[in-house]
Amino acid sequence: MTRDEWDAALTERHGKALHERFSAGCAAVCGLGGLGSNIAIHLARAGVGQLRLFDFDTVDISNLNRQQYFPDQLGMEKTAALAQTLRRIAPYCKIIAQTVRLTPENIPVLLQGIPVICEAFDRADQKAMLTETVLTQLPEACLVAASGMAGLDSANAIRTRRILPRFYLCGDGQSDIADGMGLISARVAVCAAHQANMILRLLAGESEP
Repeated sequence: MTRDEWDAALTERHGKALHERFSAGCAAVCGLGGLGSNIAIHLARAGVGQLRLFDFDTVDISNLNRQQYFPDQLGMEKTAALAQTLRRIAPYCKIIAQTVRLTPENIPVLLQGIPVICEAFDRADQKAMLTETVLTQLPEACLVAASGMAGLDSANAIRTRRILPRFYLCGDGQSDIADGMGLISARVAVCAAHQANMILRLLAGESEP
């Protein structure tokens, strides 16, 4: 498949103007677990031109029930494993993958200039840290975050809300693994799809959920 064939196929699906926006777009996915790995795949399939991937973890067998990894990738850094998969899906997407733990000190440097940042962490303290740092230190960036996708409640409870002019939150806002609810692949993927769709809307110039 050539680059021209790739562009032609996506242009046929999205139209020329939208494909050009996606192709010129850049988004960061912070956390490559059940949310982030699904989000990155959706964005790559849509033809987003550049993806920045951040995680510090390796692929574990416990990840395979809901994350986009394979048994032969066990033990690999998630950044390397997901980049490998994404290059098979979207060979012309520029992927910059960094194995690093994001902190308030390095976020303003590592995420500088990225127009859309996606929070896809598991832990509440990490979510809060990234949200606060992006909103206070990166005034040009939009943030798409998630809260509440655990358990097996109705997927219809998951929605996208605009909390602040640059801050969007996806999920049901309530369910939490701390309540004894497990993470089920299908419901996590619904939330990931909400996040990916909002990122695509922002890259397309839309600001409402």
